[in-house]
This record gives sequence, structure tokens and C-alpha cells, in this order.
Amino acid sequence: MRVNLALREVALLGVALLAAVAVLAITESKRDKGHTGPQPEGSYTALAGSSGPAAFGRHTACGGKLTPETIGVAQPTLPCGARIFITYNGTTVLTQVVDRGPYTAGRQFDLTDALARKLGLRGVKTVHWAYARAGD
Repeated sequence: MRVNLALREVALLGVALLAAVAVLAITESKRDKGHTGPQPEGSYTALAGSSGPAAFGRHTACGGKLTPETIGVAQPTLPCGARIFITYNGTTVLTQVVDRGPYTAGRQFDLTDALARKLGLRGVKTVHWAYARAGD
């Protein structure tokens, strides 16, 4: 009798372990689909000059201070200081993430006034972005 009971307990333990592994796999799969990290490099909508005069002097989420000369972007998931290339209408500028945002649906970047001027970008437009490599 004891042998049958031991075999039954081992079998139940095996089923429980298999169920736990299945639950973990399903949970991980669902978490991956809801990934909120940086969007892949490509073309995304940006608002030019979202750091207008009202924002000058304000401290950013990345620890800097916005000025009329600040060249950078706000992006919700890329790390502060990440160096990226922004291209619009054939002009490419090396810049970095200086703030968090945008918090408006459909936009992935907010550009500082100085960056928007360098790119010749006004309003909400589609830009292309790419990570800068270490040597860039």
C-alpha cells in the first residue's frame, strides 16, 4: 500500500510542477506581447518645437534645463541620454533623449525648438530615427 501511495504522490507532484511551468510560460508570453520598451527604429510621428518659450527654464525628467538652444527629444521609453539620429526631409541631426513624453496618443517623440529649427520641421510630422553607434 505504501508504495502505491508514494507513486501516486510523485505523480501528483509531477502534474503540479508541469502546471506551474505552463502558467509561467503563458504569463511570460503575455508579458512579451505587451512589451512597452522603445519602438523599433523607423519612422514615427513627432511634434516639432514642443518645448516653446513657456517651457524654457524648466527642468526635464532627465535632469537638464530646457533653453532655446537645447537640441534634444522627449521620448517615454528610451533611456535619458540615449544618442539617436533624427531625420526629416533629408536632414539628419545627431541628438539625445533629454526629457520624457510625449503623452499624446499617436506621437512617439517631442522635439525641442532648436532641433525642430535645425531639421526645418514645423507641426506634427513623420520623422525617421535610428540609434547612434558608440563611434558616431
